[in-house]
Amino acid sequence: MTIRKAKPEDSKVIADYIMLAMGEIVYQFIGREAKEEATQFMENLVRKTANPYSYENCWVVDIDGDIAAAGIVYDGAKMPELRKVVAEEIKAVFDEELYQLYINSEIETEAGEYYIDSVGVSTNYQGKGIGSKLFQFLIDEYVHNRKGVLGLLVDKDNPNAKKLYLKLGFEIVGERKLTGKEMEHLQFRI
Repeated sequence: MTIRKAKPEDSKVIADYIMLAMGEIVYQFIGREAKEEATQFMENLVRKTANPYSYENCWVVDIDGDIAAAGIVYDGAKMPELRKVVAEEIKAVFDEELYQLYINSEIETEAGEYYIDSVGVSTNYQGKGIGSKLFQFLIDEYVHNRKGVLGLLVDKDNPNAKKLYLKLGFEIVGERKLTGKEMEHLQFRI
């Protein structure tokens, strides 16, 4: 097992894992619950540069050539700039109303933290500790090596994820709303 930066050719599988992690939010981006359309939308964003979902911001777990998981992480200070590409893609592919909803939606991160936007693990590898290993890698990379703060949001309706994050060493630092849902803001810092 190796954890490496993603490449453009990983885009399809990364989009699949983003959908596992945040499908409901992507459906809000596109204005309907259409999995194939939403996955294609995310794949297009993963292939592009300078947006939150770009392969540039992604780490993948590679097990003998099979991508088992993907994690999207970016500098929270860059979020307003990164959102512009997503907004333009929504406007070009869908419509002005969805574009307006997106550009007026909550920003889930902030300057001063590297933000874990999503982590998705293949259904073939779930329950095998792959997600925990990816999180530990991200903690090592962004907190220990880069001397930064790592942040994420967890849905208040997902106590199992919250339990994992707390076990890994994240601490609750506040609450946020994201796409109308109540979330807890957690951070890992030294």
